[in-house]
Amino acid sequence: MDRAPWFALPERRGDMVRFVFYLAVAAACVWLGLSLAWSIREALLLAFAAVVGAVLLLAAAEPIERRAGLPRHWSLALVGVLLLLLLSGFFWLLGSRLQAQMTDLAGQLPAAINSIQQKLGIAAPGQAGHLNGGNIGLSGIGSGIQDLLGSLVSLGGTVLTGLSGLVLVVVGAFFFAAAPALYRIGLVKLFPKDLHDRIDDALIMAGRALRLWLLGQLIAMAIVGVLVCLGTWLIGLSAPLALGLFAGVTEFIPVIGPILGAVPAVLLALGQGGWVTLWTLLLFIVIQQIESNMIMPLVQRRLIELPPALLLFALLAIGLLFGMIGVLIATPLTVVLYVLVKKLYVRDLLGEETRVPGEG
Repeated sequence: MDRAPWFALPERRGDMVRFVFYLAVAAACVWLGLSLAWSIREALLLAFAAVVGAVLLLAAAEPIERRAGLPRHWSLALVGVLLLLLLSGFFWLLGSRLQAQMTDLAGQLPAAINSIQQKLGIAAPGQAGHLNGGNIGLSGIGSGIQDLLGSLVSLGGTVLTGLSGLVLVVVGAFFFAAAPALYRIGLVKLFPKDLHDRIDDALIMAGRALRLWLLGQLIAMAIVGVLVCLGTWLIGLSAPLALGLFAGVTEFIPVIGPILGAVPAVLLALGQGGWVTLWTLLLFIVIQQIESNMIMPLVQRRLIELPPALLLFALLAIGLLFGMIGVLIATPLTVVLYVLVKKLYVRDLLGEETRVPGEG
């Protein structure tokens, strides 16, 4: 039995006038709401990042809650303790080695870049004065020191902002995970009463789809990180653990993530030249082919699949609108919007039969 559409135009003229008036008021309210949302867009993006974190926490806490019979808050506390112990154990076992490799990587990259510039005949910034006789002068030195201090202050502010944002996301994730129904029901009540069931179903589907996508993404990140670590170790590049970790983390970013993950290894290989560069390029090409043609199709077939072109242009649009934070959460945000559009617009409004990710 087909559902009746939830929206229909009035037939009488008086009703049409009232409808137009209400539509104009609604449009004004939407415009004001969008203006307000744009002014606090960074806070909204951090809130959505906290929702993504809450989905991960619930995915880990619900099995403990079912099998051990613990209340939700105790299962979340246990997950938090386990994560803390896991991270502590990781840094205790590999932290010193990883830190040394990160330091080694950071020290070798400038030398590798300079080597590439010399091979290509490109003068590095700051070398022009030396090549022209080295007459820099006290004013140039003072200007350089001032620029350096300004860069350090800017970097410190960026790091502090990032750390504070990370703390807010983690704390917010635990709050959302402790009572997800409370926030979902509160959001549903912002809509007309006759839409409550449909909105609630759509939000539940979006949450399921987001969980499935995150699970698939974590699997892909782990496999790519391990493959890069082993491959760069076999080739003989420095800091394979750091290179693998960097490649695995950047895999979270769609489309451009695999390219970014390959940059440090390729730069190190270019500094050594010869067969090392060729083997490194072949390594990342093979890993990319494995990820695109084997890992992701297998994961998406069992979890969730999104159209690649949709992800590409969603990444571009969200990145242009919201900057780096938008790039980081572009894919999970696209997953949620994709489910909501298919459920509320394509199926409920247009009446078209369509499969909605996260359904059932």
